[in-house]
Parts: sequence; C-alpha cells; structure tokens
Amino acid sequence: MTVLDPPIDTSIHPHVNIAASAVGVSKTYGSGDTIVRALDDVDVDFVKGHFTAIMGPSGSGKSTLMHCLAGLDTVSAGQVYVGDTDLSSLSERELTLLRRDQVGFIFQAFNLVPTLSAMENITLPMDLAGTDPDPVWLAQVIETVGLANRTSHRPNELSGGQQQRVAVSRALASRPQIIFADEPTGNLDSTTGAEILDFMRRAVRELGQTIVMVTHDPVAASYADRVVFLADGKIVDEIHAPTPETVLDSMKALGN
Repeated sequence: MTVLDPPIDTSIHPHVNIAASAVGVSKTYGSGDTIVRALDDVDVDFVKGHFTAIMGPSGSGKSTLMHCLAGLDTVSAGQVYVGDTDLSSLSERELTLLRRDQVGFIFQAFNLVPTLSAMENITLPMDLAGTDPDPVWLAQVIETVGLANRTSHRPNELSGGQQQRVAVSRALASRPQIIFADEPTGNLDSTTGAEILDFMRRAVRELGQTIVMVTHDPVAASYADRVVFLADGKIVDEIHAPTPETVLDSMKALGN
C-alpha cells in the first residue's frame, strides 16, 4: 500500500513546497479614464517539481503575470514570492541577483550569443556570476535534452530546435528555483516543438525542476501537469492532467 505524505499545513509554513506565488496581485497601466487593469487581484501558487501552463485570450494578462512572477515587472498591489522571498522587499540589485541565481528563462527567441559554442552559451549565466557548474548535473541536463554531440557547435551550426535545446539547457544548468518559459515553441515546427516540450516535461519529472509556461497552444499546454486560465486579468479556471481536448474546451468556454 502506498503511504501518502500528510498534507502541508500552509498556515504554519506558507511557502513550503511552493516555488513561486502571487498573493492579491494587481497590475495597472495608466490612470483615470485610460487605466488598464492587466491583473486584477490574482492569487495563485506554483508547486515545486510541477509543470504549469498559463493560458488565456489575447490581452488576458498571462504574459503580465509571468513577468511579475519572474521579477521582470513590478506589481501595483499585492505580493509576489519566489520561494519565501517577497520580491517587493528587494532592492534592484537584490532582484537582479535573484533573477540570475534562482530563476531560469526560456523565450520564443532563443537569445543565444552567436560567437559562443553551445556549451559556452549554456554556462554563460554561471560564468557571469563567477560560479562553477556542477559537472554531474550539467552532463545530466545535456543528456536529457539530447545535446551531447553538439556542445562545441555555434548557434549558426545548429537547427532551430537544437538552438532551443541549448536555451532550455541554459535555463536548467544552474538548478534555479523556477523556470519561466514564454511561448518556447512559437518559432518551431510542430515536430520539433513536441521534442522541446517533451524535454521540458522530462526536466520536471526526472530532474525535479519547476516550470511555468505561457502558451496559446492547447497541444503545448497538454504537456503540463496543470493549466491555469486567465481572462480579463483574473484566474477563471484551472485543470489538472490536461489533454489537448480538455484545454481546447476550456479555451472555447472563455471565447477564445
């Protein structure tokens, strides 16, 4: 018989097992008659070791939420935590260090340095931080994403899918608290995109990483453990163990 862990009492340990969270987060732009409320009193947790997708119609606030969670944008009200750190309590330098040391990023544009090899691109953030990568972990990451025989190649010698694998590896290499992915397969064909999403899912399941991904693609979202849906700056639904069909049904219900 499987013995389950007892539930976590979050009233005593509010951030145990939570990689990032938003508490009463609002984000507004402009003022008066022209005010735009991009996020409206959002509460959401992202559990460690899980793959979460954020979806919603255009203008729903999904990218704004990710940028606030990642410390790339400030909130107008509420708190954002990475682990148990309240981002609003940090100075600009402390925030920069947190993003460098505890947060990984994967973007639609691969953002690789063309003059560096794949391996040099992967280790660049740690090189800039003056830290040495864990060689065992680094080898495991590179093996997981299938780059073992391409690490000496420069970006222009790699396909789009291989370049995105480098970007995924770079995000994983420093073992961040959480990785944010913004439309990571947007520039890839469906077959290559599926490979990248599979690597990301393996990074969660086999390497214990935490990934939050913004996407508009129901198939991409189906690789996640959970999908959170936004509309008009509010979280309006979520589903667990999603399939492309259940995601599409939820999106249709939002009118997208």
